[in-house]
Amino acid sequence: MAKNEVPEPQPFETVEPIGKRILIRKDEDKKETKGGIRLPDNIEIPTITGRIVAVSAEVESMPEIPLARYDKVLFNPKGAIPVDFEGDNRLFVVEVENVVAVFRKA
Repeated sequence: MAKNEVPEPQPFETVEPIGKRILIRKDEDKKETKGGIRLPDNIEIPTITGRIVAVSAEVESMPEIPLARYDKVLFNPKGAIPVDFEGDNRLFVVEVENVVAVFRKA
């Protein structure tokens, strides 16, 4: 390789959150109401729920934060950082403080 050549960037394989953060795949926006009415394509009900894809090492080591991979969570989207990693752009890095609820089966 010559001195001035810049190597080609390699595609990322994983995204690992650091600090008190988790990686969430946001659920798809709803295109139908609870009553079964189909909404036009330009109107969708925004969702702020998703599944945890990855948890930082710091969060994993904190027993007082009961979050794990595959948990379904409700989160505040204002603090969510979008990750342009996949074509659908549904991945977000979210601080643990912005997770407001975890869905659990009874």
